[in-house]
Amino acid sequence: MRFLVRFLVNALAIWLCTLLVTGITVPPATTTAMRLVDLAVVALVFTLVNSLVRPIVNLLSLPLYILTLGLFWFVVNALMLLLTGWIARLTGFGLYVDGFWTAVIGGLIIAVISWVLHLLIPGKR
Repeated sequence: MRFLVRFLVNALAIWLCTLLVTGITVPPATTTAMRLVDLAVVALVFTLVNSLVRPIVNLLSLPLYILTLGLFWFVVNALMLLLTGWIARLTGFGLYVDGFWTAVIGGLIIAVISWVLHLLIPGKR
């Protein structure tokens, strides 16, 4: 159940991010159903990357988090978004991120939107 909630929150956050940041796009689809499928695949990849890869990256980059007083968090968010875009394009769907700085801004927006949505959703934290 928790994975499903994270998936839905990530899907909404990625969709809002594509509306707010011009360098982050999902390929245009012919129908609304295809657009939803594209977003669902990207959100699934993003959720899996954040569930499986992010803890390893966080552990390995712990000294950088300490050295930069937590500012390395922005870099890790950008890298997770770039990795999601790369993996999603391999599946035939896609999330196009136009460069590292666009990924930094997109990662920040997705993190803030996800945080707000998780605050609004009742349940155990």
